[in-house]
Amino acid sequence: MFGVLFPNRSFPLDVSRFKQVDTFHWVLEMNMFVGDAYDQVKEICIFLLTEAALPPDRALAVYVQSPGSQFEYRGAVHVGCPSAVLPLLWPAAAIPTGAVLPPGGVPPTAQIGISVEPLASLPLQNVGWQKRVEEMALKVGQNLFNYMQSFSTVQGSMLLVPSDILDRWFKKFQDKAKVDPDFLNRFNV
Repeated sequence: MFGVLFPNRSFPLDVSRFKQVDTFHWVLEMNMFVGDAYDQVKEICIFLLTEAALPPDRALAVYVQSPGSQFEYRGAVHVGCPSAVLPLLWPAAAIPTGAVLPPGGVPPTAQIGISVEPLASLPLQNVGWQKRVEEMALKVGQNLFNYMQSFSTVQGSMLLVPSDILDRWFKKFQDKAKVDPDFLNRFNV
C-alpha cells in the first residue's frame, strides 16, 4: 500500500515495518531506528506503491507524536499526489527523557502514525511545510533585527537605524549565501 524512508537515514521501509493498529491505522515506533534521538529525524518521504493503493477520495495522513504528547498532523499523500517529503517538526515531549517510570512501566517513545482518511477532511496544504516556512521567516526576521541592533541607537522605545540598513543587511545575506549556500539550513528550523 505505502512505503516511507527517512532521507539520509534509512532505506525504504514498507508497511510491514509498521504496527497495524486496525484496518486504517499504522504506527512506527521511532526508537527502533534512533532511540531517544527521534527529534534528529527531520523529514519523512512517504509514497504510495501503486495507483490502486487508495480510492481517489482517500488519503494517507501522516502524524507525529513525541513521548507523552498528542499526535499532530504533518501532511498527506493521495492518488493525485502519490509521494511527498514532509518535515516532521516534532511536538515538545510531555515526558522528559530519562523520567522515572513505575515498576514494569514501558517508556513512551516517539511515533509516526499513518491513517487512511477522507481527502476532503484534510488541510489543502501540508502543515509541516507551512510551519517550516513560518519558522524560517521568523529566523530570517530575527537575523535582520539583530543586524539592525548593531547599528542602532535607542530613543525611548524607538530603534533608530541608518536609512540604508536593509540594503546593507541584504547584501551581507546574499554574500553569505554565495560563500555558503547551505547556511540557511543551520538556522535550526
